[in-house]
Amino acid sequence: MGVVKRIRLDPAQRRDQLLELGVKMLSLRGLEQISVDEIAKMAGISRGLLFHYFPSKRDFHVEIVRHSSNELLQQLLPNPELGPFDMLTDVMNRYVDYVTEHRDGYVSLLRGPASGDPEMRSIAEENRSVLVERILSNVPLGGADVTPRIRLAVRGWIAFVEEATLSWLNDPQLAREELVDLHVSSLPAVALGPEIAAALLGPSAS
Repeated sequence: MGVVKRIRLDPAQRRDQLLELGVKMLSLRGLEQISVDEIAKMAGISRGLLFHYFPSKRDFHVEIVRHSSNELLQQLLPNPELGPFDMLTDVMNRYVDYVTEHRDGYVSLLRGPASGDPEMRSIAEENRSVLVERILSNVPLGGADVTPRIRLAVRGWIAFVEEATLSWLNDPQLAREELVDLHVSSLPAVALGPEIAAALLGPSAS
């Protein structure tokens, strides 16, 4: 990541530029290693000007995490042209690709010092809540109500996916395709009753 030749930008453009540089840096290192001075230098501005847009280093880091979380959610949008099983497989493939490409930043957000910050945790929880709703909107429930049990189990499945992926990133004893298959097969096994699981798996899983 080199220094950007300074050009005049309006405030919204400058703020977006700084966030984009921060998100790019987060893909290469942990959040705690993102340097305000380095970001300012790459943007071709002074450190003081960066703090015109973000009151503190922590505020800047929080917005980087929010921006990165939104980027991940965009990467995981379901493809409505696919059936439920293939849709889930497609999303899990894109998830594993994304966290592999952004390994250091992803690990630091879930296991690093930032994971203890209440606002950072709130962003992560909002992210998980969106994913829960997406899953519940696309799993074939056959007209059944979304019970508290199903909602809690899907939330637990997301925690399982995160933990299994973090362990795999640290020690990839499984092939990438095996990890994706583990994620996909564990949703009906852990979170759904047999009838809903059968509807999700359907002929695509055979």
